[in-house]
Amino acid sequence: MTGKAPRYLYLARHGEASPDETELTEQGRRQAVLLGERLRHSPLSTVRHGPLPRAEQTARLICDQLDDVPLRASELAGDYIPYLPQRGELPSESADAMLRRLAQFPAEERERGPDLARGALARFTGPVDGAEPRHELVVTHNFLIGWLVRDALDAPKWRWMGLHHANAALTVIHYAPGRPASVLFYNDLGHLPAELRWTGFPPGLRI
Repeated sequence: MTGKAPRYLYLARHGEASPDETELTEQGRRQAVLLGERLRHSPLSTVRHGPLPRAEQTARLICDQLDDVPLRASELAGDYIPYLPQRGELPSESADAMLRRLAQFPAEERERGPDLARGALARFTGPVDGAEPRHELVVTHNFLIGWLVRDALDAPKWRWMGLHHANAALTVIHYAPGRPASVLFYNDLGHLPAELRWTGFPPGLRI
């Protein structure tokens, strides 16, 4: 029988992107390099990234700071709506505003998102086969990070909403056999100087 070993899932949102989201800004590139420097001595086995340019460029800049860590694209790490709640699941005082916001996203992101999100849970979470712990980095987008953190905390499915992640911030989730998942870091910005922190974060929530 194959044994199980812990997984350390590192999650990073892409660096700050240009207004048309086709590339990183100069700030975004600096954020990615600094995150790569922070991770230089981590035992990462793989870096995966979503298919959009801002995620791919961030992942490549991170990998430039690492020693021969393979880089792989994954559609599961893309930008999409992971779960579409029903009105009755949501807090009554905010349900209308939340549903209006979701309706503004492209139909493809809303329709394909739940299937991709289920695939992301199957691919990126839980203990791994074998005897050796695995450390993996996924460079992705705000919504998927919220979805994976929500799952680690056993929160309701709609609760990916409201879990914000700054550009190039770091979250780490630990999955061990026979134990609940542990969120070791969330939205950690310690590797960034003050002027590069909190980009991509709602202004009213910045500290």
